[in-house]
Amino acid sequence: MSLKPPKLTNDCFALPRGVTWIPVDEALDRLKKSLHRITEIEKIPTNVAAGRILAISPTATRSSPPKSNSAVDGFGFAHSCIKSGPQILPLTIGIAAAGLPYEGKVKLGSAIKILTGAILPSGVDTVILSEDTNSDDNTVAFNGPIKLGSNTRLKGEDILKGNKLIDLGTPIRSTEIGLLNSVGIFSISVYKKLKVGILSTGNEIIYNSQSKPLPHQIFDANKPMLSTMIKKWGFKVIDLGHADDNEKTLLNKMNSASKKVDVIITSGGASAGQEDYISKILNNYGSISSWRVAIKPGRPIAMGIFKGTPVFGLPGNPVAAFVCSVIFARPALYCLSGAGWVEPHTFWVPANFTKQKKPGRQELLRANLTQDNLVNIFKSEGSGRISGLSWANGLVDLPSGLTKVDHGDLVKFIPYSSLGI
Repeated sequence: MSLKPPKLTNDCFALPRGVTWIPVDEALDRLKKSLHRITEIEKIPTNVAAGRILAISPTATRSSPPKSNSAVDGFGFAHSCIKSGPQILPLTIGIAAAGLPYEGKVKLGSAIKILTGAILPSGVDTVILSEDTNSDDNTVAFNGPIKLGSNTRLKGEDILKGNKLIDLGTPIRSTEIGLLNSVGIFSISVYKKLKVGILSTGNEIIYNSQSKPLPHQIFDANKPMLSTMIKKWGFKVIDLGHADDNEKTLLNKMNSASKKVDVIITSGGASAGQEDYISKILNNYGSISSWRVAIKPGRPIAMGIFKGTPVFGLPGNPVAAFVCSVIFARPALYCLSGAGWVEPHTFWVPANFTKQKKPGRQELLRANLTQDNLVNIFKSEGSGRISGLSWANGLVDLPSGLTKVDHGDLVKFIPYSSLGI
């Protein structure tokens, strides 16, 4: 069991003095360097560990295979008795089968019938496939030569006892569960699930359980969208409710949240306007760094500490909230959870569109990759057009220095699947 990790420092998000606009890559690099794990460790049964983050690397308690065995149904013998040309060997009485080992020794110059998975009997180091032989109850005939160790699996050829099995920080999948069980590891140490609280803000926000909305009201799309993503990333989501644009109400919500979650994510109110109370509260009662990241869609991302709890203040527009979540919040949450920094897999595909772009700002466009491996972009770049997120199956990432895209130009595509969506 490790010691309880320290809380983040109040200045962990701070930008250097004088920095205003910051490129996306630099913003990500600063985040990566400023964050560390804040979760504790617990031990749980291996079979219920799917999605959890490995905290202590287990070592194999036995080798796999534990004994050298046959990879096929066939006949086993000592390789030293085999030469080129036709071979006829007398058969040893008995059979070697998986779970029913042959306890005797096979004499040099003799063979034994052996089935897949059976431990190699003493005197056997090579197996020939049944289909390559003719046999009766007394002898087996085949053509040599045959390579030493053919059709066998050696003790420990996959895993050696005492070897490390899985790297620290690995998210546990079904494949890891199978690996651990194969060598008898039935409990493992993992990091406790990161508790992520989501708080919606804004006088205009209502929920679908309420009555018919007035013209100035909108349903909350961000919280259910963010909650679904964060759960899929493997973290525990705590619904912190909704707060109107009122400093006292919001402060009470933040005070309550800081006592029960590891991270607070807010939607809306993160800029520096008159009604942006998230920024005001962080300024007055914690610490804040409003990052003016050179990204579209997006605007200043408010990151700070409130009573020892990290806060990520996302934009209120759904598309901007989505992009800031997958680009900035996702790798940050993985760092805080103990999994370490994560980056999406990307690849280059031909553009099925044209676009003029201003330099100096990185753009992430809602995109759809076709069966023909051509990529289209959504008809509108408005950050309120949430329908484009559903239409898309990924994002096109256009670098800040790019000014023009023509049909057929290669562009960087980030599939939703590599963002854990």
